[in-house]
Amino acid sequence: MTRTAEKVNTLLREDEEMEAALESIRERADQNGGEVAWADVSDDLTSGQWGRIIEQGVLVDGDEGFEIADRDALDEALDDERDEPIGGVEIDPEASKWSQWDKLAGVSALLLMLGYWTNAVRNVVGETLNLVLAPLDATLPFYAVILSVALLTGLASALVQSNVMDPERMGKYQKRMQAVQEKRSEAQDALDEAKERDAPEAEIERLENELDRIQEQQMESMAENLGMFKEQGRMMVWSMLFIAPLFLWMYWKLRSSGPQAVSETELQMIMPITGEVSFNQGLLGPMPAWIVWYFLCSMGFSQLLRKAVNINMSPTTD
Repeated sequence: MTRTAEKVNTLLREDEEMEAALESIRERADQNGGEVAWADVSDDLTSGQWGRIIEQGVLVDGDEGFEIADRDALDEALDDERDEPIGGVEIDPEASKWSQWDKLAGVSALLLMLGYWTNAVRNVVGETLNLVLAPLDATLPFYAVILSVALLTGLASALVQSNVMDPERMGKYQKRMQAVQEKRSEAQDALDEAKERDAPEAEIERLENELDRIQEQQMESMAENLGMFKEQGRMMVWSMLFIAPLFLWMYWKLRSSGPQAVSETELQMIMPITGEVSFNQGLLGPMPAWIVWYFLCSMGFSQLLRKAVNINMSPTTD
């Protein structure tokens, strides 16, 4: 059975239309009591496919025509092997597709990002948010305002990740990649061992065909794993939809002049290691000190908030 199944798999790899040809032969054989002739299937497959199937030994001489050499093996190759999910892990690709709301969020996030280069967008976002955040700015020094904004964005990011990303589905992607890699390693080791002990040519050919099949599965798996990047992209888009406006408001405050501008006194802050700095001066290369302070606060709060509300973003493979 195994040998015939390997021959069928070889045919399937050589010609993507061979599956339909073999299905037609199997169907006609069932209708004709187990035998099939060229006239029965000439409308469904080419003479080249017919000859290749006979050459491979999938069809052998019968009483009046040809019969399938090993029906169980053919069924195994056409049904079980073709229907088995890659790496033994079933993943619904539809679940990773972006909805209309995801796409709308992505477009909105891109428009907000224009505010970093366009004064018009930055002014609109800054003035609008200032109606809500002005009391906070009037009450706290600006370094504490940045800390408060980092807390808000950290909470928003944690909640978005909890509701948008599915750790179980991400775990399935990782498990599938690992399973295919392990199968490929085992097949390569078996092939190397067979060559070292001068195994029969038929066995080496079988192992090479098996390795080729697994490599094709690996390539197919890599293509389908784009769904994992769609998951991560969707999470980033929704996070930016909350983070970008608040970040733009801080940027607008620090670049503004007039009553809404940050005072010279509030622009100064004593930071760890570096000592007293101005928020607008470069701290890490061209990166201003206020951005460094925001990222330090945001990363710290994000970790604490995930622990506090028990948000687990590690892929689940159970």
